Amino acid sequence: MAEGPKQQMPARRKARKRALDVLFEADLRDRPPVEVLAGYVERIEKPRPDHLGYAVGLVEGVAGHLDRIDELIASYAEGWTLDRMPVVDRNLARIAVYELLYVDEIDDAVAISEAVELARQMSTDDSPRFLNGLLGRIAEYATR
Repeated sequence: MAEGPKQQMPARRKARKRALDVLFEADLRDRPPVEVLAGYVERIEKPRPDHLGYAVGLVEGVAGHLDRIDELIASYAEGWTLDRMPVVDRNLARIAVYELLYVDEIDDAVAISEAVELARQMSTDDSPRFLNGLLGRIAEYATR
């Protein structure tokens, strides 16, 4: 008897995870995200996954709007500076803020819940609550 399909991570979540990998590396190495992205894409075996285009769009979008995104995060992160945030949280916030402000087909609640879910898997115990509050405040600002 054949085994049923394994539960697959949704394509956009995979894309966000890939974008996080690139932004995390760029942040740690103090390199431009688009430069790190080029090397990252080069290493992916063909055929490349369908979600790669969305991941590339996220990295390029975050990189293109980084000053504005970081300004919003810094303004709404109560008691935290960007430099004090865990690198994973800072970059998950950047991806989510990019989606909140610039990706119309993603609902605000989805952008926030995806960031919170990835934080739950990859960051500190306090990260999901921190990101949920921060992104909720930014989403409220963005819808004014």
